[in-house]
Amino acid sequence: MSSIFKIGEYQKLQLVRKVPMGVYLTLPETFRDADDAKELVLLPKKEVPEDACMDDLIDVFVYKDSEDRPIATTKKPALTLGEFAYLKVVQVTPIGAFLSWGLLKDLFLPFKEQTYRVKEGDMILVSLYLDKSQRLSATMRLYNLLSTDSDYKNEDSVTGTVYELSDKYGAFVAVDNKYSALIPRDELFRDLYIGERIHARVKEVKADGKLTLSIREKIQFQMDKDSKNIMDKLEAAGGFLPYHDKSSPESIKNEFAMSKASFKRAIGRLYKEKKITISDSGIRLHKV
Repeated sequence: MSSIFKIGEYQKLQLVRKVPMGVYLTLPETFRDADDAKELVLLPKKEVPEDACMDDLIDVFVYKDSEDRPIATTKKPALTLGEFAYLKVVQVTPIGAFLSWGLLKDLFLPFKEQTYRVKEGDMILVSLYLDKSQRLSATMRLYNLLSTDSDYKNEDSVTGTVYELSDKYGAFVAVDNKYSALIPRDELFRDLYIGERIHARVKEVKADGKLTLSIREKIQFQMDKDSKNIMDKLEAAGGFLPYHDKSSPESIKNEFAMSKASFKRAIGRLYKEKKITISDSGIRLHKV
Protein backbone atom coordinates (compact mmCIF):
# COMPACT_ATOMS: atom_id res chain seq x y z
CA MET A 1 0.00 0.00 0.00
CA SER A 2 1.45 3.36 -1.01
CA SER A 3 1.74 6.16 1.51
CA ILE A 4 0.59 9.73 1.10
CA PHE A 5 3.48 10.78 3.33
CA LYS A 6 6.93 11.65 2.01
CA ILE A 7 9.06 8.76 3.24
CA GLY A 8 12.58 9.90 4.09
CA GLU A 9 11.78 13.60 4.32
CA TYR A 10 10.82 16.21 6.90
CA GLN A 11 7.27 17.52 6.76
CA LYS A 12 4.76 19.46 8.84
CA LEU A 13 1.87 17.21 9.86
CA GLN A 14 -1.28 18.03 11.80
CA LEU A 15 -2.16 16.39 15.12
CA VAL A 16 -5.67 14.94 14.69
CA ARG A 17 -6.01 12.19 17.28
CA LYS A 18 -4.56 11.25 20.68
CA VAL A 19 -4.21 7.57 21.61
CA PRO A 20 -2.46 5.75 24.50
CA MET A 21 0.61 4.96 22.36
CA GLY A 22 1.04 8.54 21.11
CA VAL A 23 -0.70 10.77 18.58
CA TYR A 24 -1.83 10.38 15.01
CA LEU A 25 -0.81 12.92 12.43
CA THR A 26 -1.99 13.65 8.93
CA LEU A 27 -1.43 16.06 6.08
CA PRO A 28 -3.26 19.32 6.87
CA GLU A 29 -5.18 19.18 3.59
CA THR A 30 -6.61 15.71 4.40
CA PHE A 31 -7.81 16.58 7.89
CA ARG A 32 -11.50 15.94 7.13
CA ASP A 33 -10.70 12.41 5.94
CA ALA A 34 -8.43 11.52 8.85
CA ASP A 35 -10.45 8.44 9.76
CA ASP A 36 -8.98 6.70 6.74
CA ALA A 37 -6.13 4.67 8.31
CA LYS A 38 -3.78 5.08 5.35
CA GLU A 39 -3.84 8.85 5.85
CA LEU A 40 -2.66 8.69 9.46
CA VAL A 41 0.84 8.21 10.80
CA LEU A 42 1.75 7.52 14.41
CA LEU A 43 4.11 9.71 16.41
CA PRO A 44 5.10 7.57 19.44
CA LYS A 45 4.20 8.92 22.85
CA LYS A 46 7.81 9.42 24.01
CA GLU A 47 8.39 11.78 21.07
CA VAL A 48 5.26 13.89 21.35
CA PRO A 49 6.09 17.49 22.41
CA GLU A 50 4.84 18.16 25.93
CA ASP A 51 2.79 21.17 24.87
CA ALA A 52 1.26 19.51 21.78
CA CYS A 53 -2.45 20.21 21.29
CA MET A 54 -5.08 19.05 18.81
CA ASP A 55 -4.69 20.63 15.35
CA ASP A 56 -1.06 21.61 16.02
CA LEU A 57 1.41 21.30 13.16
CA ILE A 58 4.46 19.25 14.16
CA ASP A 59 7.75 18.96 12.26
CA VAL A 60 8.53 15.26 11.81
CA PHE A 61 10.62 12.87 9.74
CA VAL A 62 8.68 9.93 8.28
CA TYR A 63 10.23 6.48 7.75
CA LYS A 64 9.03 2.86 8.02
CA ASP A 65 9.09 0.74 11.16
CA SER A 66 10.13 -2.93 11.44
CA GLU A 67 6.67 -3.96 10.21
CA ASP A 68 6.97 -1.77 7.11
CA ARG A 69 4.44 0.80 8.36
CA PRO A 70 5.04 4.58 8.04
CA ILE A 71 5.99 6.09 11.39
CA ALA A 72 6.88 9.65 12.39
CA THR A 73 9.71 10.86 14.59
CA THR A 74 10.81 14.22 15.92
CA LYS A 75 14.41 12.96 16.01
CA LYS A 76 16.83 14.27 13.40
CA PRO A 77 18.49 11.56 11.30
CA ALA A 78 21.94 12.14 9.85
CA LEU A 79 20.54 12.46 6.32
CA THR A 80 17.30 12.70 4.39
CA LEU A 81 16.29 11.30 1.00
CA GLY A 82 18.95 12.07 -1.62
CA GLU A 83 21.43 13.53 0.87
CA PHE A 84 24.88 12.22 1.78
CA ALA A 85 26.40 11.51 5.17
CA TYR A 86 29.34 9.77 6.84
CA LEU A 87 27.86 6.89 8.88
CA LYS A 88 29.22 4.12 11.11
CA VAL A 89 28.68 0.43 10.35
CA VAL A 90 27.22 -1.09 13.52
CA GLN A 91 26.37 -4.59 12.28
CA VAL A 92 27.16 -6.87 9.34
CA THR A 93 24.72 -9.69 8.57
CA PRO A 94 24.27 -12.31 5.82
CA ILE A 95 21.95 -9.92 3.94
CA GLY A 96 23.93 -6.69 4.28
CA ALA A 97 25.10 -4.13 6.82
CA PHE A 98 23.33 -1.78 9.20
CA LEU A 99 24.36 1.81 9.85
CA SER A 100 23.79 4.14 12.78
CA TRP A 101 22.01 7.27 11.57
CA GLY A 102 20.33 8.77 14.61
CA LEU A 103 17.07 6.79 14.67
CA LEU A 104 16.02 3.78 16.74
CA LYS A 105 15.89 1.57 13.62
CA ASP A 106 19.34 1.28 11.99
CA LEU A 107 19.69 2.04 8.28
CA PHE A 108 20.09 -0.96 5.95
CA LEU A 109 22.96 -1.09 3.43
CA PRO A 110 22.41 -4.01 1.00
CA PHE A 111 25.42 -5.95 -0.27
CA LYS A 112 24.61 -4.89 -3.84
CA GLU A 113 24.94 -1.23 -2.84
CA GLN A 114 28.42 -1.70 -1.33
CA THR A 115 31.47 -0.79 -3.42
CA TYR A 116 33.53 -3.03 -1.14
CA ARG A 117 32.64 -5.33 1.73
CA VAL A 118 32.32 -3.15 4.81
CA LYS A 119 33.02 -4.34 8.33
CA GLU A 120 31.72 -3.35 11.75
CA GLY A 121 33.19 -0.04 12.90
CA ASP A 122 33.86 1.33 9.39
CA MET A 123 32.92 4.96 8.71
CA ILE A 124 31.52 5.21 5.19
CA LEU A 125 30.00 7.86 2.94
CA VAL A 126 26.50 6.91 1.77
CA SER A 127 23.36 8.37 0.25
CA LEU A 128 19.77 7.65 1.22
CA TYR A 129 17.35 6.22 -1.35
CA LEU A 130 14.02 4.38 -1.59
CA ASP A 131 14.21 0.78 -2.80
CA LYS A 132 11.58 -0.91 -5.00
CA SER A 133 9.46 -1.61 -1.92
CA GLN A 134 9.60 2.06 -0.87
CA ARG A 135 11.86 1.25 2.06
CA LEU A 136 14.69 3.57 3.00
CA SER A 137 18.13 2.13 2.32
CA ALA A 138 21.72 3.33 1.99
CA THR A 139 24.02 3.12 -1.01
CA MET A 140 27.76 3.58 -1.44
CA ARG A 141 27.34 3.89 -5.23
CA LEU A 142 27.48 7.66 -5.38
CA TYR A 143 28.88 8.53 -8.82
CA ASN A 144 25.51 9.11 -10.51
CA LEU A 145 23.99 10.72 -7.41
CA LEU A 146 26.48 13.50 -6.71
CA SER A 147 25.72 17.02 -7.86
CA THR A 148 27.57 18.79 -10.69
CA ASP A 149 26.33 22.34 -10.01
CA SER A 150 28.93 23.61 -7.56
CA ASP A 151 30.18 27.21 -7.64
CA TYR A 152 33.83 26.15 -7.48
CA LYS A 153 36.31 27.58 -9.99
CA ASN A 154 39.80 26.65 -11.13
CA GLU A 155 42.40 26.89 -8.34
CA ASP A 156 39.78 26.97 -5.56
CA SER A 157 40.66 24.98 -2.45
CA VAL A 158 38.21 22.20 -1.55
CA THR A 159 37.77 19.38 0.93
CA GLY A 160 36.12 16.07 0.19
CA THR A 161 35.85 12.36 0.92
CA VAL A 162 37.34 9.62 -1.23
CA TYR A 163 34.48 7.21 -1.95
CA GLU A 164 35.89 4.97 -4.69
CA LEU A 165 39.30 4.06 -6.14
CA SER A 166 39.88 2.99 -9.74
CA ASP A 167 43.12 1.66 -11.24
CA LYS A 168 41.97 3.09 -14.57
CA TYR A 169 40.67 6.54 -13.62
CA GLY A 170 42.03 7.50 -10.18
CA ALA A 171 40.27 8.50 -6.97
CA PHE A 172 36.61 9.52 -7.00
CA VAL A 173 35.86 12.23 -4.44
CA ALA A 174 32.68 13.74 -3.03
CA VAL A 175 33.58 17.41 -2.52
CA ASP A 176 31.71 18.82 0.49
CA ASN A 177 30.14 15.33 0.52
CA LYS A 178 27.85 16.30 -2.38
CA TYR A 179 29.76 17.41 -5.52
CA SER A 180 31.24 15.02 -8.08
CA ALA A 181 35.03 15.14 -8.47
CA LEU A 182 37.98 13.04 -9.61
CA ILE A 183 41.68 13.02 -8.79
CA PRO A 184 43.12 11.55 -12.03
CA ARG A 185 45.47 8.61 -11.76
CA ASP A 186 48.47 10.71 -12.90
CA GLU A 187 47.85 13.08 -9.97
CA LEU A 188 48.04 10.32 -7.36
CA PHE A 189 51.54 10.45 -5.91
CA ARG A 190 50.62 8.81 -2.63
CA ASP A 191 48.18 6.08 -1.67
CA LEU A 192 44.68 7.22 -0.74
CA TYR A 193 42.07 5.10 0.98
CA ILE A 194 38.29 4.99 0.75
CA GLY A 195 36.78 7.22 3.40
CA GLU A 196 39.85 9.48 3.57
CA ARG A 197 39.16 13.18 3.98
CA ILE A 198 41.40 15.14 1.62
CA HIS A 199 42.29 18.74 0.90
CA ALA A 200 42.76 19.55 -2.77
CA ARG A 201 42.61 22.31 -5.34
CA VAL A 202 40.37 22.47 -8.38
CA LYS A 203 42.50 21.85 -11.45
CA GLU A 204 39.62 22.00 -13.92
CA VAL A 205 35.84 22.35 -14.05
CA LYS A 206 34.59 20.07 -16.82
CA ALA A 207 31.86 21.11 -19.26
CA ASP A 208 29.42 18.82 -17.43
CA GLY A 209 30.23 20.46 -14.08
CA LYS A 210 32.35 17.64 -12.66
CA LEU A 211 35.54 18.75 -10.91
CA THR A 212 39.06 17.56 -11.64
CA LEU A 213 41.23 17.85 -8.53
CA SER A 214 44.88 17.84 -7.61
CA ILE A 215 46.26 17.09 -4.16
CA ARG A 216 49.44 18.95 -5.13
CA GLU A 217 49.80 22.71 -4.87
CA LYS A 218 50.47 25.10 -7.76
CA ILE A 219 53.90 24.55 -9.33
CA GLN A 220 55.74 27.44 -7.66
CA PHE A 221 54.60 26.37 -4.18
CA GLN A 222 54.87 22.66 -4.86
CA MET A 223 58.45 23.06 -6.09
CA ASP A 224 59.43 24.52 -2.71
CA LYS A 225 57.99 21.45 -0.96
CA ASP A 226 59.52 19.02 -3.45
CA SER A 227 62.96 20.62 -3.14
CA LYS A 228 62.81 20.44 0.65
CA ASN A 229 61.65 16.82 0.47
CA ILE A 230 64.64 15.89 -1.70
CA MET A 231 67.10 17.77 0.54
CA ASP A 232 65.70 16.10 3.67
CA LYS A 233 66.03 12.65 2.10
CA LEU A 234 69.56 13.40 0.91
CA GLU A 235 70.64 14.48 4.38
CA ALA A 236 68.99 11.43 5.96
CA ALA A 237 70.78 9.16 3.45
CA GLY A 238 74.20 10.61 4.18
CA GLY A 239 74.35 12.95 1.20
CA PHE A 240 73.70 10.63 -1.76
CA LEU A 241 70.66 9.07 -3.44
CA PRO A 242 70.77 6.86 -6.57
CA TYR A 243 68.11 8.83 -8.45
CA HIS A 244 68.54 11.17 -11.42
CA ASP A 245 66.73 12.43 -14.51
CA LYS A 246 67.02 8.99 -16.17
CA SER A 247 65.40 7.13 -13.25
CA SER A 248 62.05 5.48 -13.92
CA PRO A 249 58.87 7.42 -13.05
CA GLU A 250 57.74 4.55 -10.80
CA SER A 251 60.94 4.51 -8.73
CA ILE A 252 60.75 8.30 -8.28
CA LYS A 253 57.09 8.12 -7.26
CA ASN A 254 57.81 5.36 -4.72
CA GLU A 255 60.76 7.19 -3.16
CA PHE A 256 59.67 10.84 -3.30
CA ALA A 257 55.86 10.73 -3.79
CA MET A 258 56.08 13.01 -6.83
CA SER A 259 56.01 12.70 -10.59
CA LYS A 260 59.20 12.46 -12.65
CA ALA A 261 58.47 15.93 -14.10
CA SER A 262 58.21 17.40 -10.58
CA PHE A 263 61.42 15.61 -9.55
CA LYS A 264 63.32 17.00 -12.54
CA ARG A 265 62.06 20.54 -11.80
CA ALA A 266 63.12 20.27 -8.16
CA ILE A 267 66.62 18.86 -8.77
CA GLY A 268 67.10 21.41 -11.55
CA ARG A 269 66.41 24.19 -9.07
CA LEU A 270 68.67 22.63 -6.42
CA TYR A 271 71.45 22.25 -9.00
CA LYS A 272 71.15 25.92 -10.05
CA GLU A 273 71.25 26.90 -6.39
CA LYS A 274 74.44 24.80 -6.08
CA LYS A 275 72.92 22.68 -3.34
CA ILE A 276 73.41 19.39 -5.18
CA THR A 277 75.40 17.80 -7.99
CA ILE A 278 73.86 15.46 -10.55
CA SER A 279 75.62 12.50 -12.17
CA ASP A 280 74.70 9.31 -14.00
CA SER A 281 74.77 7.49 -10.66
CA GLY A 282 72.49 9.84 -8.73
CA ILE A 283 72.27 13.14 -6.85
CA ARG A 284 74.67 14.26 -4.14
CA LEU A 285 74.74 17.11 -1.66
CA HIS A 286 77.11 19.82 -2.86
CA LYS A 287 80.23 20.04 -0.74
CA VAL A 288 80.98 23.58 0.33
